[in-house]
Amino acid sequence: MYVQEVKTASLGDRPVPVVVEDPARLAAFEARVAADEFVEPKDWMPEAYRKTLIRQISQHAHSEIVGMLPEGNWIGRAPTLRRKAILLAKVQDEAGHGLYLYCAAETLGVSRDQMTQALLAGKAKYSTIFNYPTLTWADMGTIGWLVDGAAIMNQVPLQRTSYGPYARAMVRVCKEESFHQRQGYEAVMVLAAGTPEQKAMAQDALDRWWWPSLMMFGPPDDQSPNSAQSMRWRIKRDTNDELRQKFVDITVPQAEALGLKIPDPDLRWNEEKGGYDFGTPDWDEFFAVVSGEGPMAHERLTARREAWDNGAWVRDAAMAHADKRTARVAA
Repeated sequence: MYVQEVKTASLGDRPVPVVVEDPARLAAFEARVAADEFVEPKDWMPEAYRKTLIRQISQHAHSEIVGMLPEGNWIGRAPTLRRKAILLAKVQDEAGHGLYLYCAAETLGVSRDQMTQALLAGKAKYSTIFNYPTLTWADMGTIGWLVDGAAIMNQVPLQRTSYGPYARAMVRVCKEESFHQRQGYEAVMVLAAGTPEQKAMAQDALDRWWWPSLMMFGPPDDQSPNSAQSMRWRIKRDTNDELRQKFVDITVPQAEALGLKIPDPDLRWNEEKGGYDFGTPDWDEFFAVVSGEGPMAHERLTARREAWDNGAWVRDAAMAHADKRTARVAA
């Protein structure tokens, strides 16, 4: 019999629950995902599949919400009204992305409050890229170009992920992320074609964001414990290393067109594989940032906790209004 353990916190002397999956149902499920059929919320699914999706989708949603913080800090300091309007629209889009994704995760039986509390308690993760500081205006363009470019590389395959609500949410997210990447590249292009000081600012931002952007795809495949299972269940469509290679191959010519230099002495074209060879990111730094040691990790979580506490009255008012409406309809 197929047995799958779901590890939970120990409850006194009670044993850790063990989920025993029905072999026939499991076989039918595996056949469905292998045939590229969507799994819907009311369909039967293995408990491990459900938990994997909750972890991934909630992490994705948290990343969109936390990702508003480094950019929101620059809205009032944008150099022109046009740049301010673009950045404001982008931050609003990211709030919407977070809401789409929280809704998708809720179809799996987890509440938004549960996901938020896990984030605020430091139990849930978000993308490591948002634990780095944004030092200059050039960072806003570079985040759009590199960070949103990496996000698109990750997210386009998710439009074909096996879980229907997640896949459908990603259609709109990817369209808007594509806009973010283009506006970011255009902002860097203006700086790179400007004064020597502006071009130096653009190069400095590229130097600081290049390696964190490569880390966005996750650890190397041989150090990614969840990738093999997620690939089999069609939650993921490409491995971390495959996506990282695609990102490098697309981005290097873009940097060359800008007249900027990728900060990697090992970068070179490999004619045989039809792609670039490139250096190894600092994985010790990556795992340290994942563990909450990033330069802005404390500030990011503190900001989210303060926002949650300060918004309590809004949530209470909304719930009171909803209760009144429910009572009115019942009467």
